[in-house]
Amino acid sequence: MNFFKRAWLSMKARKGRSVLQLIIFTVVCVLILSGFTIQSAADKASELAREQLGGTVTLTVDQEKQMAAMKEEASNSDSSSTDSKPKFQSNPIDVSDANDLASLNHVKNYNYYSSTQALASGFDPIESSGDTSSSSDDSSSSNQTGGPGGGNGGPQMVDADLSISGLLDSATSTDFDAGTSKLTSGVAITANDKDKNVAMVEENLAEQNDWKVGDSFTVTSSDGNTKVTLKIVGIYKTTDSGSDMAQNFSFLNPYNKVYVPYTVANTIKGSDYKDTVDSAVYTMDDAANISAFEKEAKKVDSIDWDTFKLDANDTLYQQMIGPINSVASFSKNVVYIVSIAGALILGLLVMMQVRDRKYEMGVLLAIGEKRGKLIAQFFVEILIVALISFGLAAASSHYVAQLAGNQLLAQQNSSTTSEATTSENRGPGGGGPGGFAGSVSNLTKNTEQIKELNIQVTLEDMLKMGGIGIGIAFISVLLPAALVLRMNPKTILTKQE
Repeated sequence: MNFFKRAWLSMKARKGRSVLQLIIFTVVCVLILSGFTIQSAADKASELAREQLGGTVTLTVDQEKQMAAMKEEASNSDSSSTDSKPKFQSNPIDVSDANDLASLNHVKNYNYYSSTQALASGFDPIESSGDTSSSSDDSSSSNQTGGPGGGNGGPQMVDADLSISGLLDSATSTDFDAGTSKLTSGVAITANDKDKNVAMVEENLAEQNDWKVGDSFTVTSSDGNTKVTLKIVGIYKTTDSGSDMAQNFSFLNPYNKVYVPYTVANTIKGSDYKDTVDSAVYTMDDAANISAFEKEAKKVDSIDWDTFKLDANDTLYQQMIGPINSVASFSKNVVYIVSIAGALILGLLVMMQVRDRKYEMGVLLAIGEKRGKLIAQFFVEILIVALISFGLAAASSHYVAQLAGNQLLAQQNSSTTSEATTSENRGPGGGGPGGFAGSVSNLTKNTEQIKELNIQVTLEDMLKMGGIGIGIAFISVLLPAALVLRMNPKTILTKQE
C-alpha cells in the first residue's frame, strides 16, 4: 500500500484529530493572509496619498541665521548708541531666483506669496471689537507706529484695516487648497492676472459694502503714499476664525483679508519690492522626491543660501500615511507571530500524533518501509489539511482583513487626531511670509484622512500565504517525526506499552 493511500485512510480513521488540525490551520492561514492583504492595501493607499498630496518645500528667509547675525552685531556695537542697534533687515526673494527653482525636476506646481496691510478708502472694513484705529486716509499719517504683519518687510503699521495677501494662483494657495477658504462667485486669481489690479474679497466684506463681482474699490498703503484701485473678480467665503489678536486689529480679522496678485501687493508695499516675493512654495509630484529637489536646488548659484533656506513640509503626507504605516506595521508583526505560533501549535499536535502512532511506524519499518516514505505520509496528511485551509482562508480572509484593517485604521486615526489637537492647543505655530506657515495648520486640519483600506486578496498574497503554510506544515512534521524515526524498529516496538 502506498503512503498516499495510508495517509487518506489514517485521516478517515482519526476524524476528530483531522478536524482539529483543520480548524487550527485555517485560523493560522486566515490571519497570515489577512496580514498580507492589509499590508498590500496599506502600501497602495500610501502610494496613492504620496502621489496625490506630494509635499511642499518653501523658499524663505533664514531667520535663525539672521537672528544670529543680529546678536553678533549687537555684541560688537556700542550698546549706548541707538543707531548702532541691529534691526531685522528686509530680504525679499527675487522672482527670477524663485523661477529658477520652479523649473527644477519634481515640481508639480508652485505659488508665490507677498503680503502687507492697507487702509480702506471710501468703504467700511469689518470692524474688530477692540480696534480703535481710524480707517480714513488721514489716519495713516497720524499713526506711524510699527506693528505686526507685513510679511518679510515693507510698511508695517498697526493702524491698518485690511490684510493684503498677494499670491500667484489662489486655487493652489494654502487657504483654498485646504478648504479654509472657498470661492463662491466669480473666478479665482491665476498667473495670468499678474500685473492686473484685481482682487478676491470675503463675502461678509462684500455684503457690508454691497459689492458684487465687477465692482471696484480703492485701498491705500499704510504709509498713505500709494493708492490702488482694485476690481473684484471673485468673492470667497472663509471658515477661518482668526487669532485672538483679531479682536484688537481689524487687519487681522479674516473677513478683511483681500487676495490680490503678488505684483499688486508689491505695489502697495513700495517700489523697493518690485519683482520680489516674501516666499515661494513648491509642491512636489511625490513627497518622496523632496530630498532630491532640495539637493538639486542647492546647486542653483543665483540664490544666496546664507540668506535664504528651504523648509520641507510633508505634514499632509505624514498625517495621512502615519496611521496607515502603523496598521501595516501591526499586520506585519501579526504575520510573524502567527507563523511562529502556528508552527509550534501544529508541531505539538503532530508530535502527539506521532507518539501515539509509534507502533504503526515500528511495524511499517519492520516490514521494510522506508523512513522517508513514513515522513512523506505524515506530510501528505497535514498537506491535505493545509490545502483545505488555504481554500477556506481565501474565501474568508477578505472580510476578516477588511474588518480588522478598518478598525485598526480608525483607532490610529483617532490617536493621530488627538495628538494633533494637543499639539495645536499648546500654542500657535510659527508664522511666515504671507501667513503661509499659519495656513499649514488649516491645511492639515481640513485634510481628509484615509478612513478605509481597499482590501483585495491578490494572487501574490495567496502565494506568500501558501509558501508560509507549507513551510509550517513541513516543520511541524519533520521535527517530531525525526525524533521517533531516528530509532530502529526493534527499539520502537520494544518500548511500545
